[in-house]
Amino acid sequence: MRKTIYAIVIAILTMDAAFAQADLKDIQGGENSMRDAQEKKNDRAIDRDYQSTMKRVPDKEKKNSDPWSDVRQTPPAAAKNKP
Repeated sequence: MRKTIYAIVIAILTMDAAFAQADLKDIQGGENSMRDAQEKKNDRAIDRDYQSTMKRVPDKEKKNSDPWSDVRQTPPAAAKNKP
């Protein structure tokens, strides 16, 4: 009896895992199938506005790319013409 119960539980868990891996986009008709032309046009306008805003944001200075620069000691200056 115990083996039968364990087998049923394993079978149910296996079916749940297989269903979770199913591609639901095919079942539902794709993620954008219900969107009309006006909504798609609105999405493109939002994307254009986002891109133009991101172009105006200044880039972070690249010379300060070392986050540990305040913690680390500066190395001693090497003598250029050491005999």
